[in-house]
Amino acid sequence: MDANLARCSKSPPEGIPFMSKLVYITNTSLDGYIEDAAGNFDWTSSAEMYAFFTELLGQMGTLLYGRRLYEKMAYWGSPVDTYPQEHRAFAEIWQRPDKWVYSRTLSTVATPNTRLIRTFEPDLIRDLKQASSQDISIGGAELASAALEANLVDELHVVVHPVMVGGGKPALRITSRRDFTLVETRRFDTGAVYLRYDILSGLGC
Repeated sequence: MDANLARCSKSPPEGIPFMSKLVYITNTSLDGYIEDAAGNFDWTSSAEMYAFFTELLGQMGTLLYGRRLYEKMAYWGSPVDTYPQEHRAFAEIWQRPDKWVYSRTLSTVATPNTRLIRTFEPDLIRDLKQASSQDISIGGAELASAALEANLVDELHVVVHPVMVGGGKPALRITSRRDFTLVETRRFDTGAVYLRYDILSGLGC
């Protein structure tokens, strides 16, 4: 059995070490942008989508962020009881994991369990994947693109919203072809669609 199959199971066969998955989670427009030309992220959400992302993040042991996305997500670092009741579960789940923030310009980070990293080093993430007992999410188009180019990303979890923005920041910028296998879909009440792709072609895990 190939060692790559260890990533498909929380209990890999004897003699094959467990390796966590690196998962790129992102929202995107129909035309493939994570933000419009003005830098806006204003996708329509709902209680159903909050519940979905709460469950998804609950599976992650570490969250890796680029600077811009981290600055947006840091909103969730305040005391949980300061949020509307319907958003508290998400805030609690978001605060639990360790967080790595990749930035050359930030001088400090204000959220709990957060580490500031200056440069992208693939071996650091490979070591984390081997050491972690949970999967790892990566967010931010530039950071995720670098990880994909370094063959670190195992899955794409993409929520496609029913809107076109005509330009902005694309969800990914890569220089060579990557083939993925569609392993899961879901439709939300907002009209958005969740697509989960596995980079391990044919494994469907």
